[in-house]
Amino acid sequence: MSDAVRLERDDGIARLILSRPDSRNALSSEVSGGIVEAVRELEGSDSRVVVVEGEGKAFSAGGDISTMIEHSQGDESLDHLVRWIIQEAGRAVKAVSECEFPTVAKIDGPAFGAGGSLALACDIQLLSETAGIGFGFRQVGLAVDAGTSYLLPQYVGRNVARELVYTGEIVSGDRAISLGLANHVFDAETFEQESEELIARIAEGPTVGLRTSKRLLRHNASATIDEAIDHEAAAQAAVFDSADHHEGITAFKQGRSPEFQGE
Repeated sequence: MSDAVRLERDDGIARLILSRPDSRNALSSEVSGGIVEAVRELEGSDSRVVVVEGEGKAFSAGGDISTMIEHSQGDESLDHLVRWIIQEAGRAVKAVSECEFPTVAKIDGPAFGAGGSLALACDIQLLSETAGIGFGFRQVGLAVDAGTSYLLPQYVGRNVARELVYTGEIVSGDRAISLGLANHVFDAETFEQESEELIARIAEGPTVGLRTSKRLLRHNASATIDEAIDHEAAAQAAVFDSADHHEGITAFKQGRSPEFQGE
């Protein structure tokens, strides 16, 4: 595992922590590769929720522009270098997007450019009031990358996506909520507590059921209603025999809260 990304696991919660605060957790090849490795390591584990967060004062400030500039002075083809770095960042975003577990972006600082795309690759976005999400590729004279052209319109629609990209607006607070870029915006003083409470609530859920629901929500996005119903029926038949379902039924009959074991 790359030391640019730490993977911590405790009581069903896996934390994927970008650990390059000196570069504001920019998606360098090391960080991007570490993300891909971490997601791969979690495959088939007993994790219930995966939290993506940044160490220090940024979630991720975007692409690794400094490395591009540094290497552009050398003999290596700039076109080849840019393609490689951007594709590596894209692989990281794709890995998080396709992670089998529910994912939460815990954003307590800037999530800009490719970092914003990484945040949108998660299922849920939790934002501190002092943080923001922006896609200001224009500020450095670049086009969008790292899956932004795919993910951003899914959240805000094509018209708003174009505006955010063309203007480079940094979105925070109530506007982030209204545009659908954040599920919750918490006060800076209570961000840690409130975000952890929501993460814990997800982790307490039925693992098999939630993972199956995530898969259905993703796969059925482009399906017809008839196809979606068929997919749900097949998936539910498989989940119906899980230990978590039996525990849920037993707890309901006994008038208590279920204690799911992730089986």
